Amino acid sequence: MERFDTLIEGYLAYKKDVNKLAPGTLRDIRCSLRRVIKQMQHVRPDTPLWKLSLEDFTRYVELEREMKASPRCINKYITHVRGLLEYAWRSGRCDRNVLDGFHLQDGEKRTPPRSLTLNEAQALIEACPRATAEQRRDRVMILMLYGCGLRTHELCALNVQHVCIERREVNVLTAKGDKPRTVPIPDAVFTELLAYLHERGGKRGPLFKTYVKKTRVRHQNVGNAVRQAALRARLANDITPKTLRHSFATHLMDRGVDLGIIASLMGHRSPQETGVYLHVLPSRKERAVTQLGEGA
Repeated sequence: MERFDTLIEGYLAYKKDVNKLAPGTLRDIRCSLRRVIKQMQHVRPDTPLWKLSLEDFTRYVELEREMKASPRCINKYITHVRGLLEYAWRSGRCDRNVLDGFHLQDGEKRTPPRSLTLNEAQALIEACPRATAEQRRDRVMILMLYGCGLRTHELCALNVQHVCIERREVNVLTAKGDKPRTVPIPDAVFTELLAYLHERGGKRGPLFKTYVKKTRVRHQNVGNAVRQAALRARLANDITPKTLRHSFATHLMDRGVDLGIIASLMGHRSPQETGVYLHVLPSRKERAVTQLGEGA
């Protein structure tokens, strides 16, 4: 792995040891810094990032735009450099953080994530048979993806002991960004999960196992289960496990659940992540106005 200047390596070590950032996040920061340093060679060769002026970074932004980088990506690069400059300033290596308060307006129109309607979600669940043990396993996996808003890798990593029967909740320990969380299990999902646990037997080990090799299910197994259920329900062929997670958030928001609670249930690291589900709000406002008119 390429190593940077001692100040940058010290900053990355600080983010790891003090801020407890996940390895993936640290890699992302490292990649951003590497990219900016490379680009800055065209602006101010052989000049450390913390010695550059705001004008230099403005020229850098223009270079990124010429390379067709999206405003969102440029903002990410700037954010990562801003953190480094703050560290450099507090370490006495520069007079000030020239990027403090600098933010590029994101003019991109964000497309709402694909989610199911309530009728489609019901049709998908009804298309999950229970004739065999494997079918019952697939049905419970789909119920937990939709009913608990789990990511695919979180579902795959669940063990039997992660299900708390007394409190009717599941402990998601292998979460994105190393942020474990606890998610309540809806009554309908809990009933079928209990039956599955009784049939599965055993108190430890993977919650969901393959029926051939008896090993922990993988992304492909979960994806196939969702795909086959969508096929039986005669739904669109673009439905994936992530679609069920998006549906979980969208349907909660449509019911008026607070954005902060949804962010907590989904394990989001920032409100911006949950904000993509705000597309359901306009229809809710329209219904509210309609109901107000009916009551007049």
